[in-house]
Amino acid sequence: MESRTKRRLTPAQLDALAARALGAEVGSAEELLDGFANAVWRLTLKDGRQVVLKAGPPPGLEALRYERDLLRTEALVYHLATPTGLPLPRLLQSGFDDPELGGDYLIMSALDGVPWNQASSLGEADQRSLRHQLGGHIATLHGIPGDGVYGYPYAALTGTNWRDAFLAMTGALLDDAVRYATPLPRTLVEIAGAVYSNAAALEEVTAPALVHFDLWPGNVFLTPPSEGPPRIQALIDYERAFWGDPLADFVAPTIFGELDDDDPVLAGYREAGGKVELTPGARTREAMYRVYLYLVLLVENGPRQYPEESYGRIRGLATEGLTRSLDVLTRR
Repeated sequence: MESRTKRRLTPAQLDALAARALGAEVGSAEELLDGFANAVWRLTLKDGRQVVLKAGPPPGLEALRYERDLLRTEALVYHLATPTGLPLPRLLQSGFDDPELGGDYLIMSALDGVPWNQASSLGEADQRSLRHQLGGHIATLHGIPGDGVYGYPYAALTGTNWRDAFLAMTGALLDDAVRYATPLPRTLVEIAGAVYSNAAALEEVTAPALVHFDLWPGNVFLTPPSEGPPRIQALIDYERAFWGDPLADFVAPTIFGELDDDDPVLAGYREAGGKVELTPGARTREAMYRVYLYLVLLVENGPRQYPEESYGRIRGLATEGLTRSLDVLTRR
């Protein structure tokens, strides 16, 4: 999707960056347009390698508070997750405050699969199998130990417990809503009140897990159709990751819907050693995380200025989802 945060790089700039970072010039480049925040290119180098370059927004460009140093968060996750065997691209090179680029970048190995949301002819059995696989991979991610800090460390939205961190994260997002005059279906006072009045449920979380928080099908690559029954090839785009409640990672896979206890993603998670029970407290927290995600989808249009023809449907779904989730919290 087009976004004001996506930087434009000329062929000469792409060539120079690849030569510096990987020692090879670019033979061809294709911009990948599915993402929302960072600019991404698939590069075929003159030595035959295929890589993916992700370039962060130009320094100084307005962004949401939690979006500070997103690519540094993603690089950290690659370093932590690679030893676990989690399926993900290989991080080949990274640069932060790169003097010639004027910002941050990551270069990763290219995948030969297809995003789940673009896979055609998947039957119900395939979909259930993939959700089961996804649950197992989420359990692997959540098994990465933290250091006792919750929230977004690079954005300085943290706490020594999950309640404090999540309230700081939500407060920052509501501040952003004020800054960008975001149209919302409830007043800021009503939204803050619904979250804060249910904050005791957050105290049930006693250890920080590494949460992806953006595992919608577009961020899940599947093996090529030529390789037989579809399997998950890689999970990508860890820039929104934070340390917090494992339950939060089941919101994006059920975005604009609900999490059912018989969902194969939960079965796969539990079989891989993950622990999650949909208790009344968990359902309250789930509603809070849906409020947070739908707020992100609405407020981020402020700095990004998406084209209305591609954003209008998302705005409508996020507004409806936010309203439903707030209603759940106010009935508690």
